[in-house]
Amino acid sequence: MSSVRPQAATAQESAGKASDISVAQLDCVGDEDAKYFVSLIRTIPGFPKKGILFRDFMPLLADARGLAILIRALRLSLPVPADDFDSIAGLEARGFLFGPALAAALGKGFIALRKTGKLPPETLSEQYTLEYGQESVEIEDNAISSGERVLVVDDLIATGGSANAASHLIEKSGGNVAGFSFVMELEGLGGRSALGDYPISTLVTMPA
Repeated sequence: MSSVRPQAATAQESAGKASDISVAQLDCVGDEDAKYFVSLIRTIPGFPKKGILFRDFMPLLADARGLAILIRALRLSLPVPADDFDSIAGLEARGFLFGPALAAALGKGFIALRKTGKLPPETLSEQYTLEYGQESVEIEDNAISSGERVLVVDDLIATGGSANAASHLIEKSGGNVAGFSFVMELEGLGGRSALGDYPISTLVTMPA
């Protein structure tokens, strides 16, 4: 998709435009809300580097209806029943933007998985490879109780590197990964394969 979708596009306008974004489990909110949701996702070519198509879901958060649809869709499309996990962990930074709201809606606590250097000691760390660089994720060593079942949330799954690092980090902490919930999935990069047999839900999919 070569053009940036206007933030204020309506569901009807979205339906009339070509899009490379496909509805996956977002269909749980119905056709009208799904179209409105998709209309708020922007595509920015060449960011953060040449050859990358950056998928921006920030307009969803700025739009009251879009934000409500997002939280409702995540709640309705959980990869496992809510009774099968004890808490939600969000990856920095975009997992922080909706993870706490989802946790509150489900009566769960929220655990922050942070970038290197953002937490006081003692911490546990795990390195991973991005599609355009290297990064590490950290957690406080007492953030997760032994045997705690954790659902991991993030805005996007691409290669699966950050999500896989999150799973290793949670296991190092003595917890168990219940599954993964993503807003968007880039197809063709092997993200699902990187996460093995863990239950996964995604609201929309799009080509890398």
